[in-house]
Amino acid sequence: MFSVLRTSTSRSIPRCVRGLSTTVAEATAPSSTLATYPYHVPRNTRGNLPVYSDVRNNGGRYLVLVRNVEGSVEALVKNMKQQLFEPGSEEASKLKIEISQSKHLVITGGRWQRQVVEFLKQKGF
Repeated sequence: MFSVLRTSTSRSIPRCVRGLSTTVAEATAPSSTLATYPYHVPRNTRGNLPVYSDVRNNGGRYLVLVRNVEGSVEALVKNMKQQLFEPGSEEASKLKIEISQSKHLVITGGRWQRQVVEFLKQKGF
């Protein structure tokens, strides 16, 4: 009698996922309004942007790390130098960005983790 109630599709999907499968498909519909860039900064497994701070030399040197940049890292560096701070400002003159291991960025010159996160969020990452 119970075998009549079961269908082949209900056996393949666990009970805890059956109600969620339709809502997940609707939530992941692609948006055509996002701009495309030659680089991509994927979020980590917790859903946060991979932007980290590191303090070295007993607080004398402050680094901001952007990890796992996909695509053209040079284009991201160019955009950050142009758009992160106003050209000619004191912050723009202190900003130094280095590419590490061809997919990580090391930003030195100040405590700019929040500004980098906001910059990436404005870009849609």
